[in-house]
Amino acid sequence: MQNQPPGPPSGTPPPGPPPGNPPSGYDQGTPPPGNQPGYQPGYQPSATSGIDKRTGAFLAYLLGWITGLIMLFVGKNDPDVKYHAAQSLVFFGGLQVLSIILSIVSGIVHLFGFISIVGYLVGLFAFIMWIVCLYKAWSGGGARFEIPLVGGVVTPYAEQIANSVN
Repeated sequence: MQNQPPGPPSGTPPPGPPPGNPPSGYDQGTPPPGNQPGYQPGYQPSATSGIDKRTGAFLAYLLGWITGLIMLFVGKNDPDVKYHAAQSLVFFGGLQVLSIILSIVSGIVHLFGFISIVGYLVGLFAFIMWIVCLYKAWSGGGARFEIPLVGGVVTPYAEQIANSVN
């Protein structure tokens, strides 16, 4: 006598889905929203650049105008990443130009060290705003924000640059 293979006893129907219909809008094999593999609540992947908004925004500010310029083209498929990149380019690039001008003028005109002190204060302001931008980009999940104190001046130029990159 030969052993029977494991499984349901003969004469019973094969196992299948439970009786009844699935809820409307769901196919048999589709998990409900929020249960897809790799799903994370609050996570916003970018369109197709392969980088999410939070990381793209953070990287746009990481090395000032240099990473702003890089992320302007790397994150060109995500409008929020482009905005942060353009804002970084305009703000930190503008401060870099101002710092160079102050350095040149300070070398030519020695006005009791006044211009050197102004240059130092510009550098301190740039460092503080750099920390603020990194923090807001990371904690805000890549959402747009205006840089404190100078956002009204920087934002129109950042919008114009971000919209011109395809």
